[in-house]
Amino acid sequence: MGFSANWLALREPVDLAARDDALLARAAAFAGQDAVVLDLGSGTGSTARAFGDVRATWRFVDGDAALLDIAHARHPASECVMMNLRDIDDLPLDGVSLVTASALLDLMPTEWMTRLAARLQEAMIPFYAALNYDGVMRWSPALDVDAKITQAFNQHQQTDKGIGPAMGPQSGQLAAQILRAHGFDVNLADSPWQLGAAEADLHDELITGIAEAAQECGSHQAPDWVAKRRADLVRSNAVIGHTDLLAIPQKPH
Repeated sequence: MGFSANWLALREPVDLAARDDALLARAAAFAGQDAVVLDLGSGTGSTARAFGDVRATWRFVDGDAALLDIAHARHPASECVMMNLRDIDDLPLDGVSLVTASALLDLMPTEWMTRLAARLQEAMIPFYAALNYDGVMRWSPALDVDAKITQAFNQHQQTDKGIGPAMGPQSGQLAAQILRAHGFDVNLADSPWQLGAAEADLHDELITGIAEAAQECGSHQAPDWVAKRRADLVRSNAVIGHTDLLAIPQKPH
């Protein structure tokens, strides 16, 4: 379930452009000034940078020490916690005003999300989870095989990423259902990637990864698909769907 610093750097500008502005602003308001924000699967700290000038103390949680080193170098006032995200009961929630995650929920199991919702409800902490892949991929110009590649990739997204079968493309909707069942008021918003010529390097890495995943799920057309997509990269555009989520705990009546 690991990611390279290079991949995270490539996607950060596109992630920032894709985030729903209204949900991001509301999440930043819940974080407040001088608050503590716990960022799950923090990587190099891109979520903190998306929050801009909010004066929060960021508590980065990740299982990759090298990524945490980068995050701390870029955010010297941050706290860094190296841990396996499967250990929900060990999350350092003391003093936390907001929990965040980016591009994470589609990799996690339903059971993990249920345990997280229970902990957040008990502590009455809001949750902002952005950029969860939603299963939508569209290219222009289109290829006849695009839909089959997307289907195979989406199947791969639901496989075990090291912690159990992932929610995959249904993560936004499933997480919303789970959080609502735990008494949260949940808002969802679309946050699609828009890829064009300026994002060619990211697009190239993306289609390579998509083809590899599709091939692992039995797609024999993936090698030819990625070759055609790469040959046409300079004039290709893509929309990759994501969902942002903001969940606010409600006091019991």
